[in-house]
Amino acid sequence: MLNAFFQARPRLRAALIGLAVCSPSFVVAAQAWGQDTAMTAPALAPFISDRLSVEVTGSGPDVLMIPGFGSSREVWRAEAERLKATHRVHLVQYAGFAGEPWSHGDGPFVDPAVEALAAYVRSARLDRPAVIGHSMGGLSALLLAQRHPELVGKVMAVDNLPFFSALFGPQATVESARPFAAQAAASMRDTPEPALRAAQTQGAVGLARDPATRIAMVDWTMASDRQALGAAIRDVMTTDARPGLAAMTTPVTVLYAADADGGAPAVMADATWGREYATLPGVKLIRVDGSRHFIMADQPARFAELTDAFLAQ
Repeated sequence: MLNAFFQARPRLRAALIGLAVCSPSFVVAAQAWGQDTAMTAPALAPFISDRLSVEVTGSGPDVLMIPGFGSSREVWRAEAERLKATHRVHLVQYAGFAGEPWSHGDGPFVDPAVEALAAYVRSARLDRPAVIGHSMGGLSALLLAQRHPELVGKVMAVDNLPFFSALFGPQATVESARPFAAQAAASMRDTPEPALRAAQTQGAVGLARDPATRIAMVDWTMASDRQALGAAIRDVMTTDARPGLAAMTTPVTVLYAADADGGAPAVMADATWGREYATLPGVKLIRVDGSRHFIMADQPARFAELTDAFLAQ
């Protein structure tokens, strides 16, 4: 898929495939709210959306966890199991990914998904939850906080830039990225299944050190709807959240990966993430060494430590 293009730009190739990486359910259990001395608040109706589903587990302060491009909510499973003793965890699954139904053809993906996240927060009556997003999910978290700051308590963005196509270089713009975005979308839609699986399998090696995660990300991609993948990669490559950074008041922590053995060199990662988040007031940039794109799988103990610190802020 886009072999010549990716070979010419190996860093972009790795990041693109990393974005493309199972539980088919569109029901959120109704959530009961606490009692006062006189009566119990009515249970909420299930949240129903053709853009996303949410699984809820645990009790305590609310944490919304959003997976990345092509991924299943299962990418968060180990961390959700750890957190559920102290937090109520809301595991998002985007429509069209990892076996979930998709009904929107090649129409917009990112903006409607962000609005569906806002609708969920309102519907579930969450009180400014912490939002954690990986890759495309991190972009969604940033956009949610920019567009609906009253709904978000804080954000942790995991290995994502506010403008994905900045991987082309600091001169990249939305307009200059459009031809490549269209090409990437067409490749997601049209590449024959064996070739797509081969490309994803090859790319997974550069995106996770953990062998089980490599297998899972390929399986999730291959179970995804091709039109959804195409629409999503086009939107991700042409969505620039940088203009909204300077006005943000939501606290943001950014984790980014570096790996001297086959991943992004630390010096390059520091320069890229520092440059792209430079205008975000108070941003906390934290490099996680010995990790590739899937930080939560490659460095689970470090990720748990950083998540606990983020939630304790």
